[in-house]
Amino acid sequence: MIYTAEQALKLKEYTFAHLLVEENNHLLTLTLNRPEKKNALNPVLFKEIAFALNYAHYNHEIWAVVVAAKGDVFSAGADLKAFSGQIEETVSTVPEPSGEVIMGDVFNSLHKPCIAKVHAPVFAGGFLLICGCTHVIATSNATFSLPEVKRGLFPFQVMQSMLQIMSPRAVLDFCIRAKTVNAQEAEKLGLVSKVVETANLDSEVQNLVDEIFQFSPSAIRLGLQAFDNLKNIPASDAHKYLKDMLGKAIQTEDAAEGMMAFIEKRKPVWKGK
Repeated sequence: MIYTAEQALKLKEYTFAHLLVEENNHLLTLTLNRPEKKNALNPVLFKEIAFALNYAHYNHEIWAVVVAAKGDVFSAGADLKAFSGQIEETVSTVPEPSGEVIMGDVFNSLHKPCIAKVHAPVFAGGFLLICGCTHVIATSNATFSLPEVKRGLFPFQVMQSMLQIMSPRAVLDFCIRAKTVNAQEAEKLGLVSKVVETANLDSEVQNLVDEIFQFSPSAIRLGLQAFDNLKNIPASDAHKYLKDMLGKAIQTEDAAEGMMAFIEKRKPVWKGK
């Protein structure tokens, strides 16, 4: 993590310039709020997203995260002008991270369910946000495009994030041909979890959150941690590692509550511990 728990858990003391942060009933909602720039990801917004996700990682009262956006574009990708050195004055007081913000790694380290609520087109580096989520709910107004090769660039980091959820051949085709696909095709490719009508987007996301919250937050957290760590564990050691993780899960308060609720034939009351 690029922020310490002590730093991240003071989130409410800081001012965000381009990100709206709302916490309610174990849900953290992060809304990209740079619509005048098509929610292009400048260094400040990258930092703010990373800080908020670190907060969610450390805070056991947060059981899931929703990533949404204001305006007519979900995200135009990286703000190339900003990354080329053009400085924009902001009111952000979010502290500097201890290292470089690598968005794919930040999402991988969240270890909480994360839902992208996509109502509009996603371009280029915006894929880092949706590919980092465990679920993507999109409307038919959403399209998905990687135009980098048209500009003499290549979606290097996006390619790595996409490879976690799509076949290599489909990913390469997307990157090489600067493809734009609609939400329905994105669903077939595995990039989108579900396509819904615009009027139903809010309720579909809330229904998914409600469903996730029926289950043990600590079990899900440990499961996503294991999923993340398996990428760096040799196949010969994987089952031993997962057995150890099961041992950790059994020792949680949620596991004790789940067992007791099963015996008593009632709904469990989760603590996320």
